Amino acid sequence: MIYKKKSAIEKLNESHGLPKVEKITAKMAKRWGKGTVAIPAPIEVNEIMKKVLKGKVITINEIRTAIAKKHKATIGCPITCGIFAWISAYAAEEEKAQGKKDITPWWRTLKGNGELNEKYPGGINNQKKLLKKEGHKITQKGKKYLVEDYEKSSVKI
Repeated sequence: MIYKKKSAIEKLNESHGLPKVEKITAKMAKRWGKGTVAIPAPIEVNEIMKKVLKGKVITINEIRTAIAKKHKATIGCPITCGIFAWISAYAAEEEKAQGKKDITPWWRTLKGNGELNEKYPGGINNQKKLLKKEGHKITQKGKKYLVEDYEKSSVKI
């Protein structure tokens, strides 16, 4: 049997029974605390990323907070939110390759501490180039690249 690899656009539009809210297990509680965790559908993360306007940024932690708030949960799942942001970035690049102009501005989504994400399309250099083009100043700290004063241009969704 031959399996066709799914495109990022296909992955973005699959819900797999998500979103859902689950109780945080005892094992997870050591890391995440007590309460509930919202596991979003991929498209929900993409919708938040789409709202970030030129010159602004958002962190994955702010996306997690928005997901938790939307679903009345204690936290947004750090694992799925990160994976779905990655899928959104690659889906946007697929759409761009198809000639679509209005794509999700994935480069405006940063790691929790304002750091650029090496796993996004084209790696750090591509994200750095796109952010600089929008007026952001990028600084290097060791091996990490960060948007300088990212908190000042960060959006709250």
